[in-house]
Amino acid sequence: MSNNEPAPHLHLLSSFEAGWDGLNLIYELEPADEMPETDLGQHFIIIAQNDFRASFMFNGSWQHVDYANGDIAIIPATQTFPRTLVDREVPLIELFLEPAMLARAAFESVNADRIELVPQLQLRDPLIQHMGLALKEELAAGGADSRLYAESMATALSVHLLRRYCSFPKEIKNYTGGLCKYQLRQVFDYIDEHLDQNLSLEKLSSAVQISPHYFASLFKQSTKVTPHQYVMKCRIERAKQLLQRRELTLVEICHQVGFQSQSHFTRVFRQYAKTTPKAYRDAL
Repeated sequence: MSNNEPAPHLHLLSSFEAGWDGLNLIYELEPADEMPETDLGQHFIIIAQNDFRASFMFNGSWQHVDYANGDIAIIPATQTFPRTLVDREVPLIELFLEPAMLARAAFESVNADRIELVPQLQLRDPLIQHMGLALKEELAAGGADSRLYAESMATALSVHLLRRYCSFPKEIKNYTGGLCKYQLRQVFDYIDEHLDQNLSLEKLSSAVQISPHYFASLFKQSTKVTPHQYVMKCRIERAKQLLQRRELTLVEICHQVGFQSQSHFTRVFRQYAKTTPKAYRDAL
């Protein structure tokens, strides 16, 4: 390998194949190597999974930062990621957030054109760390079935970034009151009719003609659960009904309730029903 050729990056997980929208995740082994200056075009969040030293080139001189497991860096989409030297191989969770997600989360509260995410070279933030780990685990377990979970998490991450790391000081609104009864009924009916499909916050919020962030906040106030949790519960309840029909295979039921992976279907079913789909059917 020539000195000018970067070392290979081993991607252990990547959401780009799972069809996530607005937020993507790469879990990789970052090699001990130098990375060139890069324009990413997305808000970039790095969560260290071990200790290492990174050296960043700023204004012609190196700035060294010693990271510990759980440390986080935030690079806004408007800023070039600097030339960087990593001193050892290290596992990293990398989140790529579309700027439109941040603007959408702020739409109801502030002038989105004036939002500016402030760079953070090193910080501790348990909530972002937990989100990164949760997204990694959901992607590993669910693959393409993780899309609604990722979209819900993207909204929550955007609001957190607005509150903590944006230069615009205006307080972000907390929506109160929940959805009214007819709006809830519309959403419930839409979910019931489309359980076999890929449901997104965009689709659910369109059923009641409000913004995805506004919808997610009001839905949780009304139901005490997130849209993702409610959809999963509905899928498992529908699966229980279908398991009574002996002519249907487990694979057919898996697809009819919106899971693309039978292993993910089994994992979620066990989480909600405390048993596997096969054991549930055998006990009927």
